[in-house]
Amino acid sequence: MLLNADLRQRVVVDTRALPWADSNLKGIQRRLLERGEGQAPIVTNLVRYAPDTPYPQHDHGQDEEIFVLDGELSDEHGHYGPGSYILNPRGSAHTPYSRGGCTLLVKLSRLPDGLSQRCLVDTRNGGFQGPPEGVRRLSLFGGKEGTHAYVSRFSPGARIPHHGHPGGEELFILEGEVCDELGAYPAGTWVRQPHGSEHAPFSEKGAMVLVRRGYLPQ
Repeated sequence: MLLNADLRQRVVVDTRALPWADSNLKGIQRRLLERGEGQAPIVTNLVRYAPDTPYPQHDHGQDEEIFVLDGELSDEHGHYGPGSYILNPRGSAHTPYSRGGCTLLVKLSRLPDGLSQRCLVDTRNGGFQGPPEGVRRLSLFGGKEGTHAYVSRFSPGARIPHHGHPGGEELFILEGEVCDELGAYPAGTWVRQPHGSEHAPFSEKGAMVLVRRGYLPQ
């Protein structure tokens, strides 16, 4: 099943309006946002675990990024509450489960940097950097070829100057609302901007945004 597979196209999805679809595993539902072509397609979806739901042990044929939106996800390596970012490199394996239930944003892709190390960041512990006012960032992952992921915290009224996106950009609005010259994006909105796109984002109310940049073909 292909969905939003043309990476040259800008896509905006209000994930709150999507129905939850049952997966082939009991207790796990999904909201699919994109699925590309090929044997190792880019896949982005929201995943919801019901309480006391296990997921079978599995290997990662692609790099897997997980951001915990609510609840708690666990595996043999630890427990991850809201705001946790996990990057499992391709070739790794784990057995996830959730005791109390959780909602995740999950992305499968092939990052160009040949990752070998697992990455874990708890964004609740702070570490945001930037000017005292405006937009502060907390880095999650930075690759050698320009791919990187971070969380941006917009103060009310903050604006980012007009800029372009070599390699594209993805946004998931975690809290508040972000706007640009093309529209307004409340919490729960997923935006994919293609290579070479430009905009000038701002937030009147303040916002928290998960950002991925440099992932798309140039």
